Amino acid sequence: MDFELTDDQEAIREGVAGLLRRFDDHYWMEKDRDHEFPTEFYKAVADGGWLGITVPEEYGGHGLGITEASLLLEEVARSGGGMNAASSIHMSIFGMHPVAVHGSEELKQRTLPRIATGDLHVCFGVTEPGAGLDTTSITTFAERVGDEYLVNGRKVWISKALESEKILLLTRTTKADQVARKTDGMTLFLTDLDRKRVDIRPIPKMGRNAVSSNELFIDDLRIPVEDRVGEEGEGFRYLLDGLNPERMLIASEALGIGRVALDKAVAYAKERVVFDRPIGMNQGVQFPLADSLARLDAAELMLRKATWLYDRGKPCGREANTAKYLCADAGFTAADRALQTHGGMGYSEEYHVARYFRESRLMKIAPISQEMILNYLGSHTLGMPRSY
Repeated sequence: MDFELTDDQEAIREGVAGLLRRFDDHYWMEKDRDHEFPTEFYKAVADGGWLGITVPEEYGGHGLGITEASLLLEEVARSGGGMNAASSIHMSIFGMHPVAVHGSEELKQRTLPRIATGDLHVCFGVTEPGAGLDTTSITTFAERVGDEYLVNGRKVWISKALESEKILLLTRTTKADQVARKTDGMTLFLTDLDRKRVDIRPIPKMGRNAVSSNELFIDDLRIPVEDRVGEEGEGFRYLLDGLNPERMLIASEALGIGRVALDKAVAYAKERVVFDRPIGMNQGVQFPLADSLARLDAAELMLRKATWLYDRGKPCGREANTAKYLCADAGFTAADRALQTHGGMGYSEEYHVARYFRESRLMKIAPISQEMILNYLGSHTLGMPRSY
C-alpha cells in the first residue's frame, strides 16, 4: 500500500490552491449574497487549464483520472468557495463523461474541446418533479420526427441552467409501460438550451446561491439526431458509467468544506478568550473538533481507495458509495461544530462558517441522499432484500 500522492498530484493540489488565493471568503460571501455566478473564478480556472483535467487529450484536455479530479475539487471547496465554487465547474470537470465514452466522434469534436477551454457551459437535465431519485419514472418525452426529436416535459434542480448554452438531457423515447425493463427506452442528448422552447425558473433555496438551481419547462424543443448521445433507448445505461465517479467527486467537495470549516473553528478557538482563557483549552470545545479531524481523515482514506480503484478499472461501487456517505457526514458535522465553536458569531455571516454550514448540508441530500446510499450498501453489498 502506498498512501502518498505522486509528484504530479501534489503539483495539482499546490497549483490549484495557489490560484484560488485570489478568491477569498469575502468574494464568495458577496457572490452568494447577490446570487451572482462567479464568472471571474470560472475564467481563472478555465485559463489555468483545469477544466480539461479529465477530458481526453485528443480533445484538448489532460486525460487524467478521477483521483486528480477529486484533488482539484477538494481544493476548490477547501479554498472557502465551498459548493458555490465547486458547482460552477463540476459539470465541466466530469459531467461530460457519457459524451466522451458514448458520443459520436462528430459530437465529441464539436463539444469537448470547448469544455476543456471553458468556452462551453453545460447543465445536466435528469431530475423531474414527479420522479426525484427514481430516474426510471421520468416522463419528459422525445418523439422522433424525421431527423429530429420533439421534446416536451419538465426538469427540476438543474444547476447552471441560466448560464448554460447546452444541456445534457435525459428523456424517454419509449413510454415506461411499453418497455421490458424500466431502465429501457431512455435516451440521452447533448443539445442547445433554446430559451424560446425552454422556460427556466430559478428556485429560491437555502444556500449555494451563486450557482442557480432551476426548474425547466420544455415545450416542443427540437433536437437534431446528431445531438443524440449513443444509441436511442440506451441513455440510462450511459448514465450509470458516471455514477461512481460522481459520488467520489461529491465526496471530495464535502471533504473540502469540512476541512476549511475545521480550520476556521480551530483558529477561532485558539484566539477567542472567555473567562481569561482561550476557549480551545476547554475539552467541551476541543474534543468535538478533534473528533471531526479523525472523521475527516477516515473519510478521506475511503475516498482515496475509491478513486484508486476506479482509475485502475476495478469494481468500486461499494467504495464510491461509502466515500460519499462518510465524507458528506464528516463534512457537515465539521461545519456544524465550527458554527457551534463560534457561538453567536457563527450565526452571523462575518466568520463565513454559516455559509459552510448551509452548503455542507446539501451534500447529505444531493446528488443522492444518505438513505439511498444505505439502500445500495444494504442490498448490493450485504445482499439483503431490496427495499425500493
